[in-house]
Amino acid sequence: MAQTELKRELANRHVQLIAIGGTIGTGLFLGSGKAIQQAGPSIMITYLIVGIAVFFVMRALGELLLSNAGYQSFTDIAEDYLGPRVAFITGWTYWFCWVMTAMADVIAVGVYVQYWFNIPHWVPAVVCLIILLGLNLLTVKNFGELEFWFALIKVITILALIGIGVIFLIMGLKTDAGSVTVRNLWEHGGVFPNGVKGFLFSFQMVVFAYVGVELVGVSAAETADPEKNIPSAINKIPLRILFFYVGALFVLLCINPWTELSPAESPFVKTFSLVGIPIAAGIINFVVLTSAASACNSGMFSTSRILYNLSRKNQASVHFAKLNKNHVPGNSLFISTLVISAGALLSKLIPEQAFGIVTTISAICFIWVWGVVLVCHIKYKKTRPDLHLKSKFKAPLTPAVNVVVLALFAAILIIMLIARETRPALLFTPLWFILLYVLYSVNSRKREQSNKIISAKPTIH
Repeated sequence: MAQTELKRELANRHVQLIAIGGTIGTGLFLGSGKAIQQAGPSIMITYLIVGIAVFFVMRALGELLLSNAGYQSFTDIAEDYLGPRVAFITGWTYWFCWVMTAMADVIAVGVYVQYWFNIPHWVPAVVCLIILLGLNLLTVKNFGELEFWFALIKVITILALIGIGVIFLIMGLKTDAGSVTVRNLWEHGGVFPNGVKGFLFSFQMVVFAYVGVELVGVSAAETADPEKNIPSAINKIPLRILFFYVGALFVLLCINPWTELSPAESPFVKTFSLVGIPIAAGIINFVVLTSAASACNSGMFSTSRILYNLSRKNQASVHFAKLNKNHVPGNSLFISTLVISAGALLSKLIPEQAFGIVTTISAICFIWVWGVVLVCHIKYKKTRPDLHLKSKFKAPLTPAVNVVVLALFAAILIIMLIARETRPALLFTPLWFILLYVLYSVNSRKREQSNKIISAKPTIH
């Protein structure tokens, strides 16, 4: 008999590290180099603003998920509060979000491997995908274990960076780039060296840096104790944002004047190469490589689960709902991995633009998903005050803060439209939503016609 239910095999340590892994990825390790070049030291403010916004999204999502034990994804919540059409669009958009994100990570894997081997980018990308696919096909516990160790490597790296930076600051030591000092934050053109324009244009990459934080919600269906584990993971997000993002960037910019960092390489690799440890740069390049693999692993997990849920709701092929003997949606994993592998092709065709294009599309689509969560929470609080009243994990400052965050997201989209580099991707992305709208309408008509034919058939007694 075919398996139809996902297995709850993710323990608390898995959920906690998935939450950390979701907030530390390619956007920080590689994308921050580009963002720093745009905003200079003010990039720390950008990360703080977006981080606070994402925390409120997660609190809204946490309350919604725990209000109904039957919720397994964003689509379940969207369908209850915004209807099946929005649920269909959101479900497929979330799948598309992670496809784009995983493509960016696959591209990053190719970039990092170039540090050691001069081989085509697509080769390590394909090898990485094959290994992760094999591991994910076994059990969901394997995904949890992979993320646990990947995230642990990231945490140790950032702790090491911050520790070394603090020692250099206290002792007044120097690197090849000069003195390690807090004055580096304002002595090279000020905190806003490229003005307000540079500060605003950095928001796109910073939004991308936070994608994946909502994986705590996606993993809810496979979490052993969601009522305990999900609030615990979400409530620790602000501390992680301050420490792993703002703290790490503070140390980076004290060690390196922002003018010394290149948008084409990881500022983490650059920083460790300056501190005088001969093998440090190679070690950190390995770390950021595992970070990209981790994010790709998250992408494969989430895309397969969202396809599984779409299939269960008759919004995708029934084949995607089939689970293998390990309770893993194998068909969904295969098709998602196949589509993600297009990232390797993209890096071959347009190597200079590929990373920027897929990260912009990913950021736009994630803004949609996060926005849907906020709108659903507003509707939930208005239409189900009984559930909100008895909730043990109430989202704070709602609904006012939801409106403020939605306004921030709208402003970021306007900034993307103004910026020449992100404008093409922003203008392309609406085509995806139009396609989904049309597909839903066509499928709805087909279902209605099928129901009419069935109801018109005479009943034989």
